[in-house]
Amino acid sequence: MGDNLFVVFLQISIAAIFIQNFVLSRFLGLCPFFGVSKKLSTAVGMGLAVTFVMVVSTLFTWSFNFFVLQPYDIEYFQTIAFILIIAAFVQITEMAIKRYSPMLYDSLGVFLPLITTNCSILGVAVINIGNNQYTGLPFTFAEAMVNSFMSGVGFSLALVLMAGIRERLELADVPKAFEGLPIAFISAGLIAIAFLGFAGMTIGG
Repeated sequence: MGDNLFVVFLQISIAAIFIQNFVLSRFLGLCPFFGVSKKLSTAVGMGLAVTFVMVVSTLFTWSFNFFVLQPYDIEYFQTIAFILIIAAFVQITEMAIKRYSPMLYDSLGVFLPLITTNCSILGVAVINIGNNQYTGLPFTFAEAMVNSFMSGVGFSLALVLMAGIRERLELADVPKAFEGLPIAFISAGLIAIAFLGFAGMTIGG
């Protein structure tokens, strides 16, 4: 039982980080991906903030869906309820970062409140109330928490990779027409193509 649980967690983790990466495979959360990936330090801060919001939001969205929406057969309120829960935690995260890390707060700028509308966070909340593709059963609470945390790790990985490339590009001799966002789009496309290689992976048969 313990080994099976470990295998399921491993499958979910590898899929969330590499095979179904929210940014590079599902193409969700692209606004903060391009907006906050100019500096490595800012990218790490945004990655941590998004991961925190994903995990805490899942804690409440999964529980709210399981204990309130499903028993009363009002699952059609899922989207509205999830958006309200996510918005509340983004506000808490924003206040905490502003209080304890003003420099990071200034660096993230408008993209911090925009976590509220980051579709990758709503996406992971919706995925976690569906079926686990490896077990064929609905996500358990533990599986949902692992999936949300590892999805945040995957989002952070994409952001850090992009920030590292963009910092190097600042020193590179890039043609005038490709400076700024054009070369960033091209770089993101190449990274996404590289991640397509993970799509062929099979985990645990």
